[in-house]
Amino acid sequence: MTDQRSRKTAAVLAIGDELLSGRTRDANIHFLAGWLTERAIALVEARIAPDEQALIVENLNVLRARYDYVFTSGGIGPTHDDITVDAIAAAFAVPVVEHPKAMAMIEAWYGARDEAVTPARRRMARTPEGAVLIENPVSGAPGVRIANVFVMAGVPRIFRGMLNAVDAALERGVQMHSCAVTAAGLPESQIADELREIQAKQKGVALGSYPIDGDIKGVTVIARAEDEALATKAIDAVRSAMRKMGFDPIDADRK
Repeated sequence: MTDQRSRKTAAVLAIGDELLSGRTRDANIHFLAGWLTERAIALVEARIAPDEQALIVENLNVLRARYDYVFTSGGIGPTHDDITVDAIAAAFAVPVVEHPKAMAMIEAWYGARDEAVTPARRRMARTPEGAVLIENPVSGAPGVRIANVFVMAGVPRIFRGMLNAVDAALERGVQMHSCAVTAAGLPESQIADELREIQAKQKGVALGSYPIDGDIKGVTVIARAEDEALATKAIDAVRSAMRKMGFDPIDADRK
């Protein structure tokens, strides 16, 4: 039976002045890329935006029109600079409302800890009108989904918990297969011409080369394709080229 699934694509928009100032190192983009790859969804683009509503809206509207799924991280907390919900609502031209179920979730979370739902914590129940809640098993306050946009927390362990909550909502695409070989001591620049020729001959395959800690310490070449046989054929050609140059290729990761 022919696999009728199409390629699924995604983008991520990380939000926060702290990411752009260097005060906080982003971990969510890296984690999301691997998580989506396991689900046959290609993370095609990643952007970082400051805490400025106009820029968040501008970037989001570009990304949601271009990709099957968009994930945002950051800016949905209780403080004055958490403006992501307002920006998402503006992008979809809908009002921000206090979601009764979100409010109930927040009340239950803090109530179980004998803590008050302060006005700041109440802010975390605000959602774009029409949004669906994303459960947060880590800290109670939910994220939201509206159309193909998933609005997530910026704290990495909360972000990851929310991903698990949306897993079932994502449609898988065609699984990509990859093969890789590494040649220690082979400069990437030395094999560049051969890779260009192999790529030109191998349709339906994407070749990528990755120098190991500088151009003179070696290179890893990865072949990716929807057809496993095509990926294998391309990496075999790379392996042969490495051997002709006097280097001994070693198989690396394969998926």
